[in-house]
Amino acid sequence: MIGNLGQDDDGLEIVAEGEIMRILGDDNNGSRHQRLVLRLSGGQTVLLAHNIDLAPRLDEPQIGALVSFKGVYAWNLEGGVVHMTHLPAHPGDPEGWLRCGGKVVQ
Repeated sequence: MIGNLGQDDDGLEIVAEGEIMRILGDDNNGSRHQRLVLRLSGGQTVLLAHNIDLAPRLDEPQIGALVSFKGVYAWNLEGGVVHMTHLPAHPGDPEGWLRCGGKVVQ
């Protein structure tokens, strides 16, 4: 279980789980990202930005579904972003993943 994340946690690799609160449209500027807003167990919300140019998208996410993930947290005033939820794109990058409904994507 992870507590609330803050500015001091910027760049931290995390493994956590959150409930899907909102499903946003894909971000198509630069690398394409599937975007979900998750509420973590401590009540904090984060934006999950999953790179769909490097990994398969999470199929048909549903509001209220639980998503487990490993990625990198980036702090911002809105609660933060979790990214790098895919296999390493470059040597030395962290390995990440998403799990929802028994399916794992990376």
